[in-house]
Amino acid sequence: MERKELICIGCPMGCMMSVELEQGKVTAVTGNTCKRGDAYARKEVTDPTRIVTSTVKLRGGQYPVVSVKTSKDIPKDMIEACMKALKETEAKAPVEIGDVIVENVAGTGADVVATKTVL
Repeated sequence: MERKELICIGCPMGCMMSVELEQGKVTAVTGNTCKRGDAYARKEVTDPTRIVTSTVKLRGGQYPVVSVKTSKDIPKDMIEACMKALKETEAKAPVEIGDVIVENVAGTGADVVATKTVL
């Protein structure tokens, strides 16, 4: 049996949790004080994902960059490829909040969208 310790980020409580696994399957979650903790722990140890936030170079705008984020969680092991794609991207001003800057970033199925309007 394998055991993993983690801190829940599902709510502000920040519970210390233990997850027990057998052959890659979760058999028990302890330490959580809400249902969100159980769900977070199970997903985190079997299929960890993250929203990526960053900036992209901006040509012709009032600022040299625009803040961006992925439209949905991407697999944690794809973050490096996502960041590489963003480093190579340059948007053209003006950019409106919600504009798609990169479609299907690094083949993840998530778009990268602007989180700020920049003229």
